[in-house]
Amino acid sequence: YSPRPGVIWDKIAAIQAHDAQVAASGITTVFDCLRLGSDEDGGFKKGEMREMADAIEAAADQNRLRSDHLLHLRCEVASADVLEHFEDFETDPRVRLISLMDHSPGQRQFQSMDQYIFYYQKKRGLSDEAFAEFVRRRQAASAEYSAKHRDYLAARCAERGITVASHDDATEAHVGEAIGHGVKLAEFPTSVEAAKASHSAGMSVLMGAPNIVRGKSHSGNIAARDLAEIGVLDVLSSDYVPFSLLFAPFLLADQVEAITLPEALRMVTATPARTVGLHDRGRIAGGLRADLVRVHREDGVPVARSVWRLGKRVA
Repeated sequence: YSPRPGVIWDKIAAIQAHDAQVAASGITTVFDCLRLGSDEDGGFKKGEMREMADAIEAAADQNRLRSDHLLHLRCEVASADVLEHFEDFETDPRVRLISLMDHSPGQRQFQSMDQYIFYYQKKRGLSDEAFAEFVRRRQAASAEYSAKHRDYLAARCAERGITVASHDDATEAHVGEAIGHGVKLAEFPTSVEAAKASHSAGMSVLMGAPNIVRGKSHSGNIAARDLAEIGVLDVLSSDYVPFSLLFAPFLLADQVEAITLPEALRMVTATPARTVGLHDRGRIAGGLRADLVRVHREDGVPVARSVWRLGKRVA
């Protein structure tokens, strides 16, 4: 869609390219992530993500897509306009998951200001004075908007039966807040404390499959393998590398003695399907969708040899 700064690609062509990569990675159901809410960190104008969602719908209706595409709305709750952007999706049946995110400095993913400096001051080339003012504005926006936007979005999702994910929970207080919002999925907890509390509360704890493949977090937070070793890792997401979803379960089974390959594979099949209410898939059983992948593994790296969706071969 925007492969280079200032370059806008045809949306349906971009979706087809994305879909081809997803299917070749053995993914038969994909949640396409759309960011809602704009701020100094970026984001999109109102209507842009609606246009992308409409293009996904059109591509599916025209039978262009190999995988089943659903929507995951990533809502920046500290953004002044996130609710305005959410209005564009109020009645969209493809929306099955939302994340409540706040990337403000001094909390959650960015409890350490060292990490925030690396992400923003160095990337933007800000002076110390300009960076201090940037931090002040971001923290003020969080204080003004985050709580009320979380409350509103969680309530609307409860009314519509949409699964809610927390994001970057770091403390037991964050987990308690998530419980109050009816959260089912703890997305990328940034501490062992938060992961354990989420798991104990019955949430599915999600980490990125690239974290497993690399052996560490790209942002300096906890390693997913550490959570797997203490039994509090439930779901893997492809995050920023679709193929990692095929690769990571094999590595987990190789490297974590307590996890078998079937248990690792459930982290990318049955458990995520159940967590988001897709009870017609994720397992091989009579009456369910025939979404299947034939995988061959040689020299450590797996390859999807054949992929079927609804019993029809798509890759």
